[in-house]
Amino acid sequence: MDPDTLFDDLAADLATRGVAAGAMFGKRALKANGKAFACLKNDVLAVKLGDGTREHTAALALTGSELFDPSGKKRPFKDWVAVPIAHADRWPELAKAALATTA
Repeated sequence: MDPDTLFDDLAADLATRGVAAGAMFGKRALKANGKAFACLKNDVLAVKLGDGTREHTAALALTGSELFDPSGKKRPFKDWVAVPIAHADRWPELAKAALATTA
């Protein structure tokens, strides 16, 4: 599984919903209305699900998932969950949930 290919597929699937590929923190990102809601960092997809939501809690429960810390300096974003490629089959549903919070 190539994370870039998976990300490209995700971007193509969401394009009909007004999603555009862009950049965030120098990484590939998905944006809606100019706001990033997903970001690819190496082989991890970070999604903005909103701290305390059912989707956020479920994503954090996935093995290897953690709060997204783009700087690597132990300053994670509380609304974002980084989901490893081992759960790539869940990336589409997580991206759609993140998109729904970006209105």
